[in-house]
Amino acid sequence: MLATGALSSPLDPGRGRALVRVKYRVPVTKTEAILGAAVEAIGGAPRDGQRAMAEAISTAFERGDHLLVQAGTGTGKSLGYLAPALAHLAENPQSRVVVATATLALQAQLANSDIPAAVKAASTVTGRTITSAVLKGRSNYVCLLRAREGQDGGQSTLLGGGELAERLRESAADATSVLGAEVVALREWAEEEASDGGLADRDDAPTHTPAAWAQVSVPVRECLGAAQCPFGAECFVERSRDIARVSQLVVTNHALLAIDAMHGGTALPEHDLLVIDEAHELVSRVTGAASHELSPQQVERVAKRCLPWLDDDLGLEFLETADTLRSALDAAPVERVTDPDGELALTLQLIREVSRRAVSALGGGDDDSDKKQASAAAKEVLDVADQMASMKPTDVVWVSERERFGRWLVVAPLDVALLMRDKIFAETPAVLTSATLKLGGEFETVARSVGLWRDERLDGRDDEPDEDAVGWRALDVGSPFDYSSQGILYVARHLPPPGRDGIGAEALAEVAELLWAADGRTLGLFASQRNAEAAARHCREELPDKTILCQGDAQLSELTRRFIADPQASLFGTLSLWQGVDVPGDTCQLVIIDKIPFPRPDEPLLQARQRAVAEAGGNGFMAVAAAHAALLLAQGSGRLIRRTTDRGVVAVLDPRLRTARYGGYLRSSMPPFWSTTDREVAVAALRRLAQAASAQTG
Repeated sequence: MLATGALSSPLDPGRGRALVRVKYRVPVTKTEAILGAAVEAIGGAPRDGQRAMAEAISTAFERGDHLLVQAGTGTGKSLGYLAPALAHLAENPQSRVVVATATLALQAQLANSDIPAAVKAASTVTGRTITSAVLKGRSNYVCLLRAREGQDGGQSTLLGGGELAERLRESAADATSVLGAEVVALREWAEEEASDGGLADRDDAPTHTPAAWAQVSVPVRECLGAAQCPFGAECFVERSRDIARVSQLVVTNHALLAIDAMHGGTALPEHDLLVIDEAHELVSRVTGAASHELSPQQVERVAKRCLPWLDDDLGLEFLETADTLRSALDAAPVERVTDPDGELALTLQLIREVSRRAVSALGGGDDDSDKKQASAAAKEVLDVADQMASMKPTDVVWVSERERFGRWLVVAPLDVALLMRDKIFAETPAVLTSATLKLGGEFETVARSVGLWRDERLDGRDDEPDEDAVGWRALDVGSPFDYSSQGILYVARHLPPPGRDGIGAEALAEVAELLWAADGRTLGLFASQRNAEAAARHCREELPDKTILCQGDAQLSELTRRFIADPQASLFGTLSLWQGVDVPGDTCQLVIIDKIPFPRPDEPLLQARQRAVAEAGGNGFMAVAAAHAALLLAQGSGRLIRRTTDRGVVAVLDPRLRTARYGGYLRSSMPPFWSTTDREVAVAALRRLAQAASAQTG
């Protein structure tokens, strides 16, 4: 049964429990005062969970402990950690706090919205104005050497570069002309930034394609360094780092945090405290930052770049290694590379030897910047080939393939826990926070993945840990949402388990019926692009009056905009939708998950990690595959309820969520919705919600 405008269940017929409003009390600490002022400034309401989070973080800062805080969607995590951070900085002006987020987009949200409000509140409370800065990786800023090299007087026109690029895009000009105009616009903008003391941050740049940005930026390894670059005194990267070094609060991202750890603290300014937001993504982001690729196209491109400074024989030999690598990749299976005497391993040894001779030949006291950058590119090929050829047990090397780009090699660390433990957490007290830190109902899985061991947890402990222990505590502050009355988890237990041949006919019929009941308003999260496209085709045929958007039809940002603009539209897609879409309200009243999102059984890195756990005596499936699935299920099902007035259904079409032994572990990682396996209950709930939504908009 369902009461108008609110979900109910047979356990709670028609009532839909009201959320308890937190009564504001007089703050007793600076953290509480700052939090209260910031919440009031943004027109929010005080929340128990947010206050508990801020108080716990303040205590952790005082103790120097590590703290894991799970704060459900709607808690207000950003202000929950910014308030104690700013209180600490106000009392310790010489201190510095680094906040690391998962993505550049989250960095921008903090810098442009949350931090200004919190800093203003802190200034009102403490009388001190905390300074802040955003710090990104080198490739996010214009390189003046790249922007200025090769320019000639013939590029000036009556139109500015930006206006010319826009005119060309509107007239559907050829891609080369548009690219050229975009590069001119970026160069003009970079000069303005240099004159005005700006940072030439890509987020502020004129409209451009990745290809255009590549013409004015430089990879880390090819940077000459400020001391050797002719424009080092004006370098935007150095300017951003100078600003960070004199700021008390520095916002960065997980990748730069990882780079700082791997390179001896050279990327970030010294700091006393660390906050890691969206910490559930930390392992993935650190792994990505520590991974490297090597492709025939890359080797060929670098070899051609080096040719002007190599003798003919060495230049030709370097070029030929690209063809040798291409042939070896074509003959190899798309899987992990383990044979040190196999064709791929021998090819890597050859590339290592030839690129080493190329680097040696490119050395010397020459001031030619092109030669120095070519040498740096060759050195990168040498280093990656050397790491891959070594095949250390701590690394995983594998062949990867995409239809458009062909095959290439990837190397990634088997485990990043020790890196984070030794280079991040052993150095700096840290707070890790996310809406998803408890998997299977406990914190230990996530803690272990980042290098915090189970026997070092301090909660409720009477004895003192060892001197070299990295002690940590954990806290779940809950959520302001009443999931059991706001949402239903429907598991289609009657369906057959999903197979390897794509989504089945029974599941497709279920998708169409649920979407019909919801009158659109559906976010479909699918295990593969093939499944998403099959479901979109089926629903378009069965429900021709419904708007079905599918990832791949257009840019994801455009599809999301259309999904939000049309409440009765539905959006189907894959992994990028599981965590990247925030659509509160009637637009999303049904989330469909077609299959438990286990990693692909042939995914080399996770396969290797699973095997390593098993060899150490653990349960590799639960520690790796099930934990991976639990995290994605928590994130995917969390798309449904984004505010206190949201209502809806999460429909999982994989019966294993109910029938398999690991099902309970996975369900305990999801929001605590009221649960059913009865399709008619789910359909009736969706019909009532759709009617209520239509009545409100009609």
